[in-house]
Amino acid sequence: MPTETVAIGVAADAPPEPESYDWAALVAGLSRYLRIKTTPIGMKLFETVAEMEAVTRIRRPDRKHALDQIVAQARWLNRTVGVTMDDLAGPQCGAPVGLYPQEPDWRRSTNMSGVWFATDGDAIAHQQAMDCLPSGRYTALAVSPLATGRLDPPDIALVYATPGQMIILINALQFRGYKKLEFSCVGESACADSWGRALRTGEPSVSIPCFAERRFGGVQDDELLMAIPPRYLPKAFEGLAALDRNGLRYPIASLGIETDPAESLARSYAR
Repeated sequence: MPTETVAIGVAADAPPEPESYDWAALVAGLSRYLRIKTTPIGMKLFETVAEMEAVTRIRRPDRKHALDQIVAQARWLNRTVGVTMDDLAGPQCGAPVGLYPQEPDWRRSTNMSGVWFATDGDAIAHQQAMDCLPSGRYTALAVSPLATGRLDPPDIALVYATPGQMIILINALQFRGYKKLEFSCVGESACADSWGRALRTGEPSVSIPCFAERRFGGVQDDELLMAIPPRYLPKAFEGLAALDRNGLRYPIASLGIETDPAESLARSYAR
């Protein structure tokens, strides 16, 4: 497979890549404006295991894990962890990030038939719907808290947030250079909607974390996930600061369901 077909995506209208990132300031901004409760992390793919193992203070698992668990160790325990396909629990973990070949067998897998899906056809349709980074180039992956700067830059950042926090983050991305953001939902295996889709397209991707992410990755009931290429983070930071100056902040104070909204609407929506 030619290398150019498996490169990590960059959206045509993406912001330019900064010469450098102030990771501590970007993470502090997310915490200040959104009050997120867990560590924003980065994910980076490597062509060789040696490159991954050269990352400062990298840990390697001593048993097989779901990729959800590896991500959770970075965001809940502040660890820097590296894996290969051999460290992962199965193809469903490796395929979305390009560590496991998707063709011809994985895309036609019926392993979920009779459990998650009624028929073999439904199971195959699900596999084919998943957004994945093509395989063939990368052999290893690492995750690490963004603020450490150990993956400088990561291929994508992962931000877990409540729906209220997430809509403010989306509003921040849309503040300047507006673009309608569209997301997908494959149901189970929702990592394809977040890190798989963001790696493939180079665009911010929001997902509703699935059963496996909640069971194995410690994702909370009230959490959504945005996988976002880091080049978008300065834009998000600037948007969050602008919205804050305009009085559009998190947490969003409820006005009340029986109150006349005219005064608030005049402040928030009328020039």
